[in-house]
Amino acid sequence: MGEPISVPLLDLSAQNQPLAADLKDAFARVLDSSQFILGPEVAGFESLAAESVRTRHAIGVSSGTDALLLSLMTLGIGPGDEVLCPSFTFFATAGAIARVGATPVFVDSVDTDFNIDLNDAERRLTGKTKAIIPVHLFGQPADMDGVQRLAKAHGLAVVEDAAQSMGATFGCRQVGTMGELSAFSFFPSKNLGGFGDGGMITTNDDDLAKRARVLRVHGSEPKYYHKVIGGNFRMDPLHAALLRIKLSHFSSYLAKRRANAAQYLERLAQCDHFAEGRMVLPTEIVGRSHTWNQFTLRVCNGKRDALQSHLASNNIGSAIYYPVALHQQECFAHVPNFGESLPVCEQLAGEVLSIPIYPGLTEEQLGHVADTLANAPI
Repeated sequence: MGEPISVPLLDLSAQNQPLAADLKDAFARVLDSSQFILGPEVAGFESLAAESVRTRHAIGVSSGTDALLLSLMTLGIGPGDEVLCPSFTFFATAGAIARVGATPVFVDSVDTDFNIDLNDAERRLTGKTKAIIPVHLFGQPADMDGVQRLAKAHGLAVVEDAAQSMGATFGCRQVGTMGELSAFSFFPSKNLGGFGDGGMITTNDDDLAKRARVLRVHGSEPKYYHKVIGGNFRMDPLHAALLRIKLSHFSSYLAKRRANAAQYLERLAQCDHFAEGRMVLPTEIVGRSHTWNQFTLRVCNGKRDALQSHLASNNIGSAIYYPVALHQQECFAHVPNFGESLPVCEQLAGEVLSIPIYPGLTEEQLGHVADTLANAPI
């Protein structure tokens, strides 16, 4: 008997350790420069990131959350305004809306792709609605044709929440190029994972880019002269230097995630649990390329907790993204549709379970996960 196979939900060492020498060189370069706030390292990363996303401007910021917050500030969204957003998403999407004093209006999701239901969004429009935030959840692009039609018809700004989806495409367009502004995250677990908090805004609008850069440094232009109130949303040069190293490997990371997802989809589709509907596999919508930031199953028979325990007993990590939809979170009790029934969001929150999909997953590990799922007693 050999050692039992262990499969963590995420293994950062498998990705970062092969780059250790280059990462240490980058650290030494920043240390020797003594340039620890903005400067050429941040500008260099921004230039390469803009090229990767195929956008005119990329603006490095302190986190994905701050990328959302700064995007709304740049658009002048504030008290009295309403912003449409999905309820089944990470907290930061709605949290950023509330932090600028606006009201998040929670929208149900589409069960085929986990993303915002645009028919439900249209029903929730009022004279106060100023923007919509489609989230490309788990790496699958939302229906951006539909988002843009809705936005154009009603004069809404579009902020893409692309935190989990750098590298995804909708038709021939890259995620991060289809809104007035787009927000990315470099949290360590993301497809381009950094070494702490970090994020980025992209835009093709020169004026919005200029305003975002001013707001990024407390609204100061020139230094110590403030016509507007901003914040400290700067990306650190050290983080930018380290991310530049990983950005050069980004396409291979995505390719490995996609290959892992393809293997899961092929192997698991043959299992009784999925063939008989007790579990549902995620899908990649035709015409959209998925980054597979998460590979998220749905467990439809009330046995999700039992399945998660079964995986854990076989040394396999898993996680629930997200167990409570935002329209049911206590901190949003003041929101007009707090507690209202959003049936798909609520169903998803009760069924979803994400399994390991990271690029460093070995064939042996992937096979162990697939076999353990196939033999789960549920």
